[in-house]
Order: sequence, then C-alpha cells, then structure tokens
Amino acid sequence: MRGRGPWWHDRFQEYGWRITPSREIIMDVLHNTKEHINASDIYIKAHAMNPAIGLTTVYRTLEMLEKTGMVQKFDFGDGMARYELINNPGAKDHHHHLICMNCKRIIDYTEFIDDEIDFIEKTQSKLSKKYNFKIAGHMINFYGLCEQCSKAMA
Repeated sequence: MRGRGPWWHDRFQEYGWRITPSREIIMDVLHNTKEHINASDIYIKAHAMNPAIGLTTVYRTLEMLEKTGMVQKFDFGDGMARYELINNPGAKDHHHHLICMNCKRIIDYTEFIDDEIDFIEKTQSKLSKKYNFKIAGHMINFYGLCEQCSKAMA
C-alpha cells in the first residue's frame, strides 16, 4: 500500500487543489533544487521530465504555491523573479541573502549573530505594536560585491 504521499499533498487538499502530474513534477523540481531558480529553469527541468508541461502551467503553479506560503518569490534587483520552496520538511533553515551586484551571485547565510537576532526581534515587535500588524516573517537582502568580483575590480 502506498503511503500518504509527499508532505505537500495535505496542503493542496486544504486549499481544495487537485494533485496533477504537472504539479507533482514542478514540486519535485523545486524540492530537488538548492539554488534560487527562475520560472524558465523550472520549466526546462519539468519539460524534460514531461514534455506536456507548458510554461504557463509553471507560472500558474508558482503563483498558486506563493499564495499558500509554500514558495517564496524573490527579486534580487536584476528584474528576474526567482523561487525557493519554503516551510517544508527538510527545507533550508531560515536564512538571509548576500547578493553580488556585479555577477548576480546569491549567497545564503544562516550564521546570525546575537545582535542581529535581537535587532530583528525588537524591530518586529515595535512595528507590530505601532501598526497593529501581525508579522509572519521577514526577508533581508544585502547588496554589494562578492569576494571574486571585489578582487577582479581591485
């Protein structure tokens, strides 16, 4: 007998969404990708697994996943949306990003210092009180030059 299925099946059922072969493949691509991937790259990988998958299906599925909080959409300043699967078993720990403005490299970092954690917690608490806003999460990106680009420009 087959198990209950992947962790996300329950989330789809909560929203009344069908589990289709295309959605299964797109979720597999996202789950097996370590980098921040754009829709075109998701399409290329998914299409290789099933040529019936179209780019429109990929975009619709990503939009749907973003609304559920299963996927985070990023714009790192280069005009290209990238996606990352979040809130799933085995996902990356909470992280922030260092983005090279020259080569567009994205570095995830999780080595938070105590001062950073304190600052974020205090900021969230004050903003929440000031605006009567229930904060569910945050995203922090730092822009600059990576080590290789800094050396090349020196």
